[in-house]
Amino acid sequence: MILNVDLASEVPIYQQLRDQIVEAIADGVLAEGSPLPATRTLAADFGINFHTVNKAYDLLRQEGLIRLNRKSGAVVTQTVADPPFPAEWTARARTLLAEAVARGLPADEVLTICRSILDSFDARKPEGTP
Repeated sequence: MILNVDLASEVPIYQQLRDQIVEAIADGVLAEGSPLPATRTLAADFGINFHTVNKAYDLLRQEGLIRLNRKSGAVVTQTVADPPFPAEWTARARTLLAEAVARGLPADEVLTICRSILDSFDARKPEGTP
């Protein structure tokens, strides 16, 4: 897994890390049981504070996407959507879709983009997985 951090971005570094790890899970690059780099190692690689990596990992832990353990470190977990997730996700999706509409993207184009993104995740799933 290759992570990239844009230090000049308006998006906080911890959020960039969190988002890229979520995408790697969705892409199938990180499967259940996959270890993540140690926080200090990842921080040193990017030249950032290890608390920044901790914050990204803690968000992922709270979201149920990784498990943190003193011995094994951060490990991707089997995820099952908890009851409040669909409502939270729908609210975030609504905001993104509102941005697209506000910027004048036609509904057909928005749907095409959404389908393309979803299909890109499906294409990376190992055969035999639902």
